[in-house]
Amino acid sequence: MQTLIWNTLAPDQQRSLLARPALANADTLESTVRGIISEVQRRGDAALRELSARFERAPRETLRVSRAEFDAAEARLGEEIKAAIRQAIGNIRTFHAAQAQPVLRIETQPGVVCELRTQPIGRVGLYVPGGSAPLPSTVMMLAVPAALAGCREVVLCTPSPASDEILFAARACGVEKVFAIGGAQAIAAMAYGTESIPKVDKIFGPGNSYVTEAKRQVSQDVRGAAIDMPAGPSEVLVIADESANPEFVAADLLSQAEHGPDSQVVLVTDAPALADQVQAALSRQLAGLTRRDIAAEALRSSLILLCHDLDEACAISNAYAPEHLIVQTRAPRDLLDRLENAGSIFLGPWTPESVGDYASGTNHTLPTYGYARTCSSLGLADYQRRYTVQELSAEGLKRLGLVVECIARAEGLGAHENAVTLRLAALK
Repeated sequence: MQTLIWNTLAPDQQRSLLARPALANADTLESTVRGIISEVQRRGDAALRELSARFERAPRETLRVSRAEFDAAEARLGEEIKAAIRQAIGNIRTFHAAQAQPVLRIETQPGVVCELRTQPIGRVGLYVPGGSAPLPSTVMMLAVPAALAGCREVVLCTPSPASDEILFAARACGVEKVFAIGGAQAIAAMAYGTESIPKVDKIFGPGNSYVTEAKRQVSQDVRGAAIDMPAGPSEVLVIADESANPEFVAADLLSQAEHGPDSQVVLVTDAPALADQVQAALSRQLAGLTRRDIAAEALRSSLILLCHDLDEACAISNAYAPEHLIVQTRAPRDLLDRLENAGSIFLGPWTPESVGDYASGTNHTLPTYGYARTCSSLGLADYQRRYTVQELSAEGLKRLGLVVECIARAEGLGAHENAVTLRLAALK
């Protein structure tokens, strides 16, 4: 990792260092994905089968996963992984169930009652990546809040062949409609519907650049579907002082770097000696990783930033707005009020980012690419829509009507004024 002293850099150099790299071949990507979406819209399942044959390892004629396939997947898995998935689901369910909001009912003035209510989004689509690292954890993070919210239809797409762990997790979360199709074509199928795959109202889940681009395009089409959040490559920023364990810091950096060669990994520290120790630990640990080539490529474009103190470290993190923020300092909670713009924060030496990825209970679907400035981590509210209710008594309208008439006249909206005036006249 490249090491730089933060306060020796000019402001434009600092901004450049914290900027995410542009997506490679963005114009070609946009055009390719647009073509895929158009094909799926035009030819439905036939297009999905052709695209699956072109892009997936195990194309199949029947897209929906059968009950027998679920049974076989569960039978092949050992009890240890099944128990781990069940326990993780339990923790995720506990944390997300606590997010449920009661009906808010308030009388803003006598006779004027306002309410804030929620209802589930009717149909949701979940995308779970497969490939070299199938992610049953993503199934849990997406499907548990969908069930708690009460979404009436849940559709899950994952590349073929669907892993045993993904199928077991889906069933354990109550998801029955699973389709073995991946990529941009899966996003298009859920956004517009095909003969086999139902159209959904909102799509959740991470994916490669094609999936990300497809989500962007369908979310901008009124006929398409909403999405959970914009996304980019996964990332972590670690703030550490001289008290941090360099082996722990290195392990956390590598756990993010192994996601992909474009993963973003940043260490910010006020301890130069620790930076050197982390560099050495990275070399030692990297040698033993099964995904060392991927992690090594990510590290080559990653940074260690030497700062003056922890206040400056917090300012750097706030400017970067990381997906994951790990704080390994002597008193990590003392920094919490100074930290902004992070998708999820991990405090102290015994809280690796891995626990949030899998089983602590928080959601690992987080804003990346700097979107943590404006977007939140996934939660129960993302599967619901809020709406308001108001009810006035006759006395309430008498008290409020003159205010409404006055503002309506100021805006030149006579029909608005008249809707109140007629009622007030009827009350005399």
